[in-house]
Amino acid sequence: NKKFVVHARVLKAMSDENRLRILELLREREYNAALLDEMDFGQSTLSHHMRILLQAGAVKARKNGKWTYYSLNKEIFSTVAEWIAEYGE
Repeated sequence: NKKFVVHARVLKAMSDENRLRILELLREREYNAALLDEMDFGQSTLSHHMRILLQAGAVKARKNGKWTYYSLNKEIFSTVAEWIAEYGE
């Protein structure tokens, strides 16, 4: 079932402390390369984590000139949250 594949990807992407920190920042606002200033690791590590978050659909990217801006994909988190809530019923 495609729904389970999507949910599994998002949950797996969230299984890393650094990616959770990134998601927490993106909850507040959209970021470009300035996101790196908020992290205690380098560009290559940030790129690795962003690639995982993008592939999972947890984060969206949009180009504006030479910059890429990242934001939380709130729709996917709403879907995953609704699915998880079913287990509490």
